[in-house]
Amino acid sequence: MKILKSAALAASVSFLPFAAAHADEAPSVAVPLVAADGAADAAADAEGSAIIVTGARGQTQRSVADSPVPVDVIGPAELKSTGRTGLKEILGNIIPSLSMPALGGGGTSASVRPIAIRGLSGDYVLVLVNGKRRHTTSLINNLSRISGGSTPVDIDLIPTSGVGHIEVLRDGAAAQYGSDAISGVINVILDSSAHGGDLSITGGQLYEKGGQLAQVSGSFGTGIGDGGFVRFSLEAKYHDRAESSAEAIPYLYPLVNGQPDPREAGADHVIAGGYGRSNRDKIVNTSYNAELPLGEDTTLYSFSTLSYRNIKDARGAYVASPTGYGGQANSQGVSVLPQLYPAGFQAYRRIWEWDWQAAVGIRSQVAGWAVDISTSYGRDNVKLGAENTLNPSLGPDSKADFFMGRQKQDLWVNNLDVSREFEAGFAKPLNVALGVEHRWERFRNIAGEPDSYRDGGYVIPRDGTPFGNLYGGRSPSPGLVSFTGTSPDDATSISRNNLAGYLDISTDVLKGWFVGLAGRFEHYSDSAGNTFSAKATTRIELAPGLAVRGGVNTGFRAPSLAQTAFSTTQNTVTVIGNERVSTTSKFLPVNSVAALALGAKPLKPEKSLNFTAGVTYENGPLRLTVDAYQIRIDDRIVKTEFLGTASNGGAAVAAILQANGVDDVDSAQFFTNAIDTRTRGVDVVGEYTLDTAAVGTFRLSAAYSYNRTKILSVIDNPPELSTLNVTLFGRQAQRDLVVALPRSKVVLTSNWSSGPVRALLRATRYGGYTESSNVAASDRSFGAKWVTDAEIGYQFTDALDFAVGANNLFDVYPDRNGAVAYDGSGLYGGFAPFGLSGGFYYARVGLKF
Repeated sequence: MKILKSAALAASVSFLPFAAAHADEAPSVAVPLVAADGAADAAADAEGSAIIVTGARGQTQRSVADSPVPVDVIGPAELKSTGRTGLKEILGNIIPSLSMPALGGGGTSASVRPIAIRGLSGDYVLVLVNGKRRHTTSLINNLSRISGGSTPVDIDLIPTSGVGHIEVLRDGAAAQYGSDAISGVINVILDSSAHGGDLSITGGQLYEKGGQLAQVSGSFGTGIGDGGFVRFSLEAKYHDRAESSAEAIPYLYPLVNGQPDPREAGADHVIAGGYGRSNRDKIVNTSYNAELPLGEDTTLYSFSTLSYRNIKDARGAYVASPTGYGGQANSQGVSVLPQLYPAGFQAYRRIWEWDWQAAVGIRSQVAGWAVDISTSYGRDNVKLGAENTLNPSLGPDSKADFFMGRQKQDLWVNNLDVSREFEAGFAKPLNVALGVEHRWERFRNIAGEPDSYRDGGYVIPRDGTPFGNLYGGRSPSPGLVSFTGTSPDDATSISRNNLAGYLDISTDVLKGWFVGLAGRFEHYSDSAGNTFSAKATTRIELAPGLAVRGGVNTGFRAPSLAQTAFSTTQNTVTVIGNERVSTTSKFLPVNSVAALALGAKPLKPEKSLNFTAGVTYENGPLRLTVDAYQIRIDDRIVKTEFLGTASNGGAAVAAILQANGVDDVDSAQFFTNAIDTRTRGVDVVGEYTLDTAAVGTFRLSAAYSYNRTKILSVIDNPPELSTLNVTLFGRQAQRDLVVALPRSKVVLTSNWSSGPVRALLRATRYGGYTESSNVAASDRSFGAKWVTDAEIGYQFTDALDFAVGANNLFDVYPDRNGAVAYDGSGLYGGFAPFGLSGGFYYARVGLKF
């Protein structure tokens, strides 16, 4: 992996607020695979470690080698050599503490996979682009069991071809950057190369299950004005869904006089198309990065990303047969109208998404102070739809394709940052950085077409057909099968303002002893209110190459607007006598009358207290870092159980709602500050570079991550529910926080090069995990697995490069320990971090000009 030292220095000037003037051009610095904490090869030793900008406020430049907190630097070559095509999967392949489940769960999280870092959801990591806060997704993971309720930044909408390098700060940094920076910061530094271009074409597919991939990416830079530049990047990808990993079910049709329907013989009985890689993705990501000097000390800069994503995701397979895999009862058969779908159907979720961010700023020197003024605006705009499904309450007249609604998230950020160095009698000048920030954000949930949620009143006739004999007289539930359209009652628009100020001071008190202090105050215009965060860090060099480092910081995460305002409704209809009786289940906005009647409170910020301590050792080509940490988070926001179901409160919940004037909700859930947790862990990174004249250069690295989360307390039921036999936060939900993700991950990498030939071999061990239930006997545990990736490349000329490789080289699947569901899914579980579809092979050709 290579990072130009000049580019890194320019990044520290261009993208870090209040940075100094441009450094002179310097020779390139090669940083090896998994370049954690300054791991670099001999060239880097000669030129000095790469300069970082993340977590280093002010004018004093710091390298990863002398950082008081752990920082990983990932360069463009490493991003490309994984064979993966989105930043989520790329970073999950490289960073040991980052994990993703194969299947996020229902809702949009099945289509846009949630991430977890250090065992915590993606909400607890802050994402920056060129040092500026990135907007979050509008797609709330409301039905996901892992990272449920989260609304993180979707890094897959940043073009990999536009990335200069990525800096991953593995420590809390809310005192420096504000909300969300509890488990760390990911800073995506866009490519600032002023000249030349590149083009890459990648193709591949799964060993046996399809999933074809075709991707074209490239970038081009040119000079502008006197010493300026602009670089454009584009990435276009088509990635098909895989064939299902589900088991075949015995019957698609109702029995005819107790015998299988003759049509069964020619039918495909593997129906769960969403079990495995379920998406068909079309994505176009673009970006530009530009600077224009306006004078000796003043520079205008701007950058932007623009993305379009089109997803067709297999979600829910349904047949009219009353039994499925293993003879299990089919509760959805009543909704499969044979007039429209005689053999059943595979429903598809559709997502059409436009996402963009644009920033402009100016840096200058004013009265000895470095000044950076900037503004940025970002929006995620998602249209939701459904295909190949129906609203069965409309009867055979139902159409198949629907507009379900739209979700939008906006973020506008304005920053003023200044810094200066003062001589204060310490070993180095005292660096003082301070600034103010204004943020405005808005979330909108927009209603879909009426047919996606309304009740058409259809009752299945007793017409003597096998279907009529089974379901005649019953009434299908309103709304779409497998999906829920947004009704006008669920539509919302909510916004808030935030004002923040920070102060950051640091210096080397004595030679080899660094101390840093930071504090930040924030005011929100909603229930998040006022917060203050502080951070103290230190690094002591005990001997040449040997240092200890550590720190303590408080942090916070303000509740997302989606968590405050999101709402969705599901209706179920039964026929009692000749009367259709509707039951309404609702996910409630936390400030709604219904939620307040059940004891909901306005959401408040989650608060954290972080401790970290580590040792770093460098001796020539050998580098080793060990960092232990503890993250305590109080008032974590989670979903309640559904209150008012037969097993959790029953009719007594509806009675409470009716007593408060709410007569259209029977059962409900909502977000609440319910639990306190503690996460303890350790990250170990080692790297060794061996140069040989005979057989080339070997860059060997090993990275290990372990974390364990413990629930310290769960709030009592609110007074409104204290007399009822209800569970607010159940066993499955609690265990999903602590055992659903592997606690350990090992990444062993060998990167060899000799002349024009190179080879990469990476072995990753994912630890065991458990998919839990509300009943302990139904828990399913899955053992640890080793997954191997390999790539071989050849540099034909300076301009032409070719590589072939395989991810999951040995076609590893999770343990076969699933309780197979009605539709045949479940054999391998759903949480496997390496997927359910086996090995993937690819080829890539690269051009430079």
